[in-house]
Amino acid sequence: MQGKHLYEYAILRIVPRVEREEFINVGVLVCCKKEDFLMCRISMDLKKLKAMDPDADVALFESYLESLEQICQGKDNGSPIALQDAASRFRWLTANRSSMIQTSQPHGGFSDDLEATLEELYSLFVA
Repeated sequence: MQGKHLYEYAILRIVPRVEREEFINVGVLVCCKKEDFLMCRISMDLKKLKAMDPDADVALFESYLESLEQICQGKDNGSPIALQDAASRFRWLTANRSSMIQTSQPHGGFSDDLEATLEELYSLFVA
């Protein structure tokens, strides 16, 4: 993938107690429609999660994040969303919802290397 690529990204968040509207950044999604590119980088900080909600169901969050990662990768996991093109999956993943897994509003940019950009954004917002 050479040259400048127009991309969008969103920050993936866990909201352990939706009524409190507090969240933990746990990942980044990067999408480039022209390249049919959608990748994510995810990691959950258990100390932060337990600090916000000592009773948080870690296994439940892990399963949600695993499912999200499979949809992002386009793996056929029984979800019809996973079979859509990268841009459609990105739109579905970043749709506004009031749930324990949310994303920021999408933001845009230009990149010479989409995978490197994913790593840079992950370092900036999650690590």
